[in-house]
Amino acid sequence: MQKMTFEEMQNLYGSIVKRFNKIELNEWKAEGAMIELTKQVGELAKQVMIKEKYYALTEDATDVDERLGNEMADVIAQVMRLSDYYGIDLQKAFMAAREDEDRYLKSRGV
Repeated sequence: MQKMTFEEMQNLYGSIVKRFNKIELNEWKAEGAMIELTKQVGELAKQVMIKEKYYALTEDATDVDERLGNEMADVIAQVMRLSDYYGIDLQKAFMAAREDEDRYLKSRGV
């Protein structure tokens, strides 16, 4: 699989969103993206519960790692969709938040 920069990932997902917009009944605004994000977090939680053996499953769980990765990617995609909707540079926001955490941790001596 080809390595991509974060910007390339955002551009790829942006092109996918444009294609979905051609077939969806309503244009997704923030509310639609939030509802989908919530749904995807729920699906991610289910895969974590399966992976950590909280559920006694009758179905085969051999592909749980692949499903877990797919759900994580779906959560990221919806966050990207929200950042695009609000015009937020997600990469810049991510780095600024990590810098804030770093300053806080340094202030605590770690």
